[in-house]
Amino acid sequence: MTETAPTAIPPSAQVTLTDGRVEIAPGAPAPSGPYANEDLLPVPAAKRTWTTYNFSALWVGMAHNTASWTLASGLIAVGMDWKQAVFTIALANLIVLVPMLLTGHAGPKYGIPFPVFARASFGVRGANLPAVVRALVACGWFGIQTWIGGEAIFFLAGKLIGDSWSGAAHIGGYAWTMWLSFAIFWALQVAIILRGMETIRRFENWAAPFVIVGAFVMLWWMSDQAGGVGPLFDQPSKLGWGGDFWKLFWPSLMGMIGFWSTLSLNIPDFTRYGRSQRAQTLGQAFGLPTTMTLFAFLSVLVTSGSQAVYGEPVWDPVQLAAKTDNVVGLIYALVTVLVATLSVNIAANLVSPAFDFSNVAPRKVSFRTGALITAVLAVLIFPWRLYSDPQGYIFTWLGLVGGLLGTVAGILVADYWFLRRTRLDLADLYRAGGRYWYAGGWNWRAVAAFVVGGVLAVGGADFHPLIDGRPIPALRPLADYGWAVGLGTSMVLYVVLTLASGRRRPAAA
Repeated sequence: MTETAPTAIPPSAQVTLTDGRVEIAPGAPAPSGPYANEDLLPVPAAKRTWTTYNFSALWVGMAHNTASWTLASGLIAVGMDWKQAVFTIALANLIVLVPMLLTGHAGPKYGIPFPVFARASFGVRGANLPAVVRALVACGWFGIQTWIGGEAIFFLAGKLIGDSWSGAAHIGGYAWTMWLSFAIFWALQVAIILRGMETIRRFENWAAPFVIVGAFVMLWWMSDQAGGVGPLFDQPSKLGWGGDFWKLFWPSLMGMIGFWSTLSLNIPDFTRYGRSQRAQTLGQAFGLPTTMTLFAFLSVLVTSGSQAVYGEPVWDPVQLAAKTDNVVGLIYALVTVLVATLSVNIAANLVSPAFDFSNVAPRKVSFRTGALITAVLAVLIFPWRLYSDPQGYIFTWLGLVGGLLGTVAGILVADYWFLRRTRLDLADLYRAGGRYWYAGGWNWRAVAAFVVGGVLAVGGADFHPLIDGRPIPALRPLADYGWAVGLGTSMVLYVVLTLASGRRRPAAA
């Protein structure tokens, strides 16, 4: 089969507005066929209404959550002091903001979600590869966050009901009431997502300020317990600023980048609703690095305070809140945890895989069906094991995720910015035989770049506690830099393979 663009394809039925946004031409039929459904079609320009505040609120709601808290507190638990932990997280979020803005550009301009955007580089069918990888990662995240939310319900109910709840019989290592709490929180999230994207937007708008206030209340409580703010700043680093710190810094930095590497791919799922490029750029630039750094600062101070008060750092905020004897304070803290977890889990870990699974079989899987698939798979990956300790959580889970998804990000950025100069043909993204069909719907160059970049990024990583040992020990020196290795390798290799093969890349009509 030839891989040159067919000459018989009709002109693309799209128009470019004065502000640079592109949409299907008025009166032209919407894309149809086996690769299109209502959830995957471009959002009309008139319905791209999210403002700078909406994007900022989205990031505040997603950044201020329990998993973000444990990122910073986990660094304290493995030996850093508050300055080292905040520095690591601030730098990581400035770095990951760059691919976030680059991939997010396609959203407001074309109104398309991530799996459709990926069709330009991977092929109409090949886009299922990065979409499913991204979706499975989201399933893991959804499970972890749901377990955290279940913990909050479990401790809250235990304080209100008493020992009959918290001391219930154990099944599989946990009280059966903990499993019930997990199920309740799971069902609550599914109920919200089934109401659609507008409900999610409204939820994020009010959840964001609520969670910020809750974090400051926890800081005030811990400083009161420690006898002032001084002990929160006085806890020394176990590493110093010498070789021991830098040995831990690089894998920690890659892990922190890996935390949002998922969103750096599928951010078009949200920016497709953006009113303008300015709205998504300013909203994300203000919302992500600033709020993540602030939340990291709060969490490391509270964790340092717990070390001063209890003799060891308590890195899980749910476990920390459970130590208070004040019922009102406990209820407020745990409700804050619930709202924060709902905020990030629905936005980051249900919306995107719902689109991704819908992309696999657009005629059979809707957005809501994709969300249900995500919720079910999230239970089957045993999230309680992934979240069991900070070492495995930061260095294994986040490191592997960052390495693989950085590889996909490199291909998307190279294709959209370097090779296509941000020009896409909307109709062809949904059409068999069009310019994004390549060979049977797959672009082998993207697949090759993904495989090579992925192997180099994670092949030498330590998979403990998932499995023992490293798959390719010779690649161990690259393991601490997984995200950067994956992104850089795939970006360069994809461009080289594309240019070397002489493939034409026609601009959109």
